[in-house]
Amino acid sequence: MSTADMSAWRQAWAQLTHEASPFAVTPDHTGVPEFSKAPRTLIDALQVGRAHGAKPFLQWQDQRYTFDEFFRAADQLTAALQKDLSIRAGDRVAIAMRNRPEWMIAFLAAVQAGAIPVPVNSWSATEELLYAIDDCDAAVVFCDPQRYAQLTGLEAETAVVLVDAEPQRVGDYSWPKLLTRTPEEAELASPAPQDPALILYTSGTTGRAKGAVSNNKAVCQALYALEFQGAFAYMTSEERVRPLIESGLQPTLLLAFPLFHVSGLFSQFLGALRGGRRLVILYKWDVDQALNTIRDEKVTQFAGVPTMMQQLIHHERFASEDTATLFALGLGGSAASTALLARLLEIKPMALSGSGYGMTETNGVGAAHSGNQFVAHPESVGWPLPLVQVVIGESPDKPAAAGTSGPIWLRTSALMDGYWKKPDETRAVLQDGWYYTGDVGYLDADGMMFITDRIKDIIIRGGENISAVEVEHCVCEHPEVEEAAVFMLPDAVYGESVAMVVYSRNVLSEADLMAFMAERLAAYKLPTRIWFSDEPLQRSATGKLQKAEVKKAFAGLD
Repeated sequence: MSTADMSAWRQAWAQLTHEASPFAVTPDHTGVPEFSKAPRTLIDALQVGRAHGAKPFLQWQDQRYTFDEFFRAADQLTAALQKDLSIRAGDRVAIAMRNRPEWMIAFLAAVQAGAIPVPVNSWSATEELLYAIDDCDAAVVFCDPQRYAQLTGLEAETAVVLVDAEPQRVGDYSWPKLLTRTPEEAELASPAPQDPALILYTSGTTGRAKGAVSNNKAVCQALYALEFQGAFAYMTSEERVRPLIESGLQPTLLLAFPLFHVSGLFSQFLGALRGGRRLVILYKWDVDQALNTIRDEKVTQFAGVPTMMQQLIHHERFASEDTATLFALGLGGSAASTALLARLLEIKPMALSGSGYGMTETNGVGAAHSGNQFVAHPESVGWPLPLVQVVIGESPDKPAAAGTSGPIWLRTSALMDGYWKKPDETRAVLQDGWYYTGDVGYLDADGMMFITDRIKDIIIRGGENISAVEVEHCVCEHPEVEEAAVFMLPDAVYGESVAMVVYSRNVLSEADLMAFMAERLAAYKLPTRIWFSDEPLQRSATGKLQKAEVKKAFAGLD
């Protein structure tokens, strides 16, 4: 990267955030930066999708919707929610389905009716599913047949709407019967910017899932931040965007992220709805099916967690004509190894690749970069977005010097209000408007943000801090290693020691693996205990490694 590049990026950034720009940034009454021209409510933000009319919007199996058809169905369901199910402003509407058009229609209808949509993890065990629905006091839950079978213990006060089948329980509703209202019967609600707009449950990997409640303004700020990043990428990487424009293809995204995750909901569904892009829905991740879909549907953009991207780019067909229309690639959900990033840039050097950093509590907003900036700093997560303030340090009022690693605090107009019915947990992470992320990282002299670890993933061996992520990335550079989980084991001499579980498709000896790692890591960072797994390691629905489950399965420790 040259000084001229950095100067050009800063100039583009300043131009985009200038007061005359659509992305003008000004401080709110508390001093937190915000996009002053962003929509103020989620209803307003999503109505712009109607302007895309007859353009194709959704495809899933044999279902296809234009934007007009999608909004017509959403308006019909909005009317049904209001007139048949008596939904009022502020009621919670849970959505417990795998990715499909009905999920998206239910979400928009809930928003238009003035209710608060609550996406529920569709991979949940029955107890977890019932907990989330009961915890948010859902007035209605939309579900598919798989989730319907899990809802036998649901509170009677919650109405159940089933897609794809006739309900077996008295009093439950079928999807087709609700879509008999006319669109004209729908009455769009008029929420205030500070009214709750969305509850997103965290993954719950360290206990009961918590519902992050965000108001209308926060959600709109997050959506606008995504559009800012797209505009910035175009200004700074025009040569990477031009091939898509010249192709004449409608921008088409392959949706593999679950819709209950911020990446699937904001970056893909709601972003496409506002921007006129087409979504092709992958019901569940399968690399061969993904490649077939990219080829057959002329997919132009794919974003996924590193495990998805690793399977995709290492497939023999990825470098073939099957991906000729794939102009943009994105990483999210968890940290990617340097080997994966290098491979991505090697195969698709002119793609508009990118990555970012965010979390449920900030509606996916944090830092991001793509295009030429990503190529120059692939190991970074980019610049903090203009509506985000970052402090590295033990507390927000004690910032560390540039380049010094420490706990990350964020303050942003896209931040949640707090956790649903959990004031103690809210106070534990919010301090005077600052959010304690639980992540460790630093800002370099150019303002680029780097994530180095989760605080709980620091192993302290004899007083030396060891990053579990660093050890994982090292072992994953071995050509035979598919994935690995590194965690702490109690040690009578050093207090803590490094342990590791490795999944490899081929036979791999512990001695060979240790020799490989010893060439790359200090001796004190090497694992003292290694297990080999016969199958892929446990992951959550969003692709994050379930390290606690792996540790329990192999080491017998919670």
